[in-house]
Order: sequence, then structure tokens, then C-alpha cells
Amino acid sequence: MKRLSYIAPLACLMLVVPAYAQFTKSGDAVEYRQGVFTVMSHHFGLISRALKGEIPFKTEEVSANANLVARLAKLPWGAFPVGSTTSDSHAKPEIWKKADAFKELAERLQTQTDKLAAVAKDGDASAVKAAFGDVAKTCKECHDAFRTKHE
Repeated sequence: MKRLSYIAPLACLMLVVPAYAQFTKSGDAVEYRQGVFTVMSHHFGLISRALKGEIPFKTEEVSANANLVARLAKLPWGAFPVGSTTSDSHAKPEIWKKADAFKELAERLQTQTDKLAAVAKDGDASAVKAAFGDVAKTCKECHDAFRTKHE
């Protein structure tokens, strides 16, 4: 039953994957990518809590969350059509001005989340912590360069 709670958000997102390349309004692109990042952040946060000892470190649950994060890390990048910002968006114009750097960080995130998923299945908390740290550093680097601060 718990496995379904991890699969359901991913299944919902996978249903809209073909649509993300067809955004006709900036707001749709912003809403899609924010949704992906919100779900990804939730599952990444569960891994963080397990590593900090706030919740039990259970290999199966950490691995399931890491797998979801890795899958989700592949989704949002097509939802950044040129100039897709709204008042709700935190995307900086640098995303499109420095598209190669943004793409490199997106690819690095995908590689690192795949590594996180690979080490998580073995249940070695120190290996998970190291891989988690690499992912977190890439998230921070991207946020610092390409995302406005929350108010």
C-alpha cells in the first residue's frame, strides 16, 4: 500500500509528459514545472529527514524516494520555453540568456539523481549522504544562478 503512495504522484506526472512540449501559455509551463519541482522537493526532503534521523532510515523507503527524485529530475526541462514567466514564476531571465549553463546544470542534476537512486538501493547511509550532498549542491547552484529568491 505504501508503494502506491510513491507511485501515484509519478503516474500523474507521467500522464502529462507528452503535453509539456506543447505549452501554449507561459502560465501552463510555469504551473507544470513548479508542480514537478514541488513533488521532487517533497521526496528529496523525506530522504533528508531520514539522513538526519528525524524519521527512520529504511532502505526501501529511501530507495523509493530516490528513484522518484531521479525520475522527476528528467521532467521539468521542457517546460522552460523562451520567456515563460508569470508573476508566480521564480525563473530568472538568465535561464534563456545563459541557456547552455542552465542545460548543463539540468543534465548534471539528472546524472546525480540517478547516482543517488543507485546508491540508495544498497542502504549504505554514508553513501546516500554523499550522493544526496552532490544533488543538493547542484540544486543550490542552479537556484543561485537561475531562480529568484522567495519573498
